Amino acid sequence: QVQLVESGGGLVQAGGSLRLSCAASGRTFSSYVMGWFRQAPGKEREFVAGIRWRGGATNYADSVKGRVTISPDYAKNTVYLEMNSLKPDDTAVYYCAARKSYYSTSDYRDYDSWGQGTQVTVSS
Repeated sequence: QVQLVESGGGLVQAGGSLRLSCAASGRTFSSYVMGWFRQAPGKEREFVAGIRWRGGATNYADSVKGRVTISPDYAKNTVYLEMNSLKPDDTAVYYCAARKSYYSTSDYRDYDSWGQGTQVTVSS
């Protein structure tokens, strides 16, 4: 059973940075895609970034491209989401997700396992 634990959220001023972590356990993740999603109050969960565990291919939502980097630490079975130039619109609960596939998708319904989420609040 896949277990995902996020950390690193918090309150930051606009223009600031945060690094979120997702510690994964319970499987060998070489055949998985890992994704970061976010959900603001009253809005649908939306894709932020994804990475294929084997090979490290990444993809990003247009709304965060250039400001966000997803990266793995294979030794720690951890995926990071580095976020820079944060905006108030980035305020949301951020979730880590895993999909047993070699192909990343932006549809949250394609992901099998989820973490509990970590709150990111960006003040103006």
